[in-house]
Amino acid sequence: MYKRILIAVDGSENSQRAAYHAAWLATVSPNASVTVLYVLNYDRTRTDVILDADVADLHLKRKEQIEPILDIFGKQQVKHELVIRHGEPSPTIVAYANEEQFDLVIIGSRGLNSFQEMLLGSVSHKVAKRVTAPVLIIK
Repeated sequence: MYKRILIAVDGSENSQRAAYHAAWLATVSPNASVTVLYVLNYDRTRTDVILDADVADLHLKRKEQIEPILDIFGKQQVKHELVIRHGEPSPTIVAYANEEQFDLVIIGSRGLNSFQEMLLGSVSHKVAKRVTAPVLIIK
């Protein structure tokens, strides 16, 4: 079974559904642990700061998006850790997943910005193509 599970999250509903699946898999796999990866996208951060004009509020909003996901693992008593990386989501997730050699990568099929995904190709599709571990895409 899976011992090291990576879940890439952005706070979207699909991320929460993916977290439920990751938590379930971890509970049925002895000694499994989950790493929750959140990628701060500089371009998105810059746009959000310009629009919101308050960096403190922006960090609080992002933390509030991730908290329900972390709570899923806490309630299921799943060993987990939060890792935050900076960069463009797809290559950052791929690099981290491949460097750390996870047994399984879980990601939601759509993130917070579905319009951008339609134009540029989805993050989940790029991750599935480039990560060496099996990838579970949750819709």
